[in-house]
Amino acid sequence: MKRAGVALLLGLAACGGPSPAPRDGVATDLETAAIRRGLVRDPGHVSIAGAYARGSDRLCIVPAGVAHRIGIVIDYGEDNGCRATGTGRRTGDGLELALGPQGTCRFTARYDGNHLALPGALPDTCTQLCTGRAALAGTQFVRLGESIAEARAMRDSRGRLLCGE
Repeated sequence: MKRAGVALLLGLAACGGPSPAPRDGVATDLETAAIRRGLVRDPGHVSIAGAYARGSDRLCIVPAGVAHRIGIVIDYGEDNGCRATGTGRRTGDGLELALGPQGTCRFTARYDGNHLALPGALPDTCTQLCTGRAALAGTQFVRLGESIAEARAMRDSRGRLLCGE
């Protein structure tokens, strides 16, 4: 019993020692280290095209020349929802969107490779894209897949294509 106790104390003492200093070129933060080891996708090297969703909210992104075509549908029923189409361009760790018939609803969404989050406050010009009490502000989407065909096939509640031809 004494030997087990001594072994346990020695093991605990070894756990409390100082951490080794990071070697040159070794990541100092967890996200960078995970990207380097292939555990997390590097958002800077991931195509943004694909289908995204969260609950009944849908978002599609398809290539369209140097930009991307974007479609968003939020449907809460009973004339509460949003339907927005437009374009998007990648900017660092974000996506600069221009939505609406004249692209007047402009803002930058956060994008990390798997999630896309719209800001909590949007320009007043974005309200025209929604009906009832619905709003685009603060909506978040999770990537469903990278299939461009799937994204092009995405439709709103009336059957209209969001990102299709």
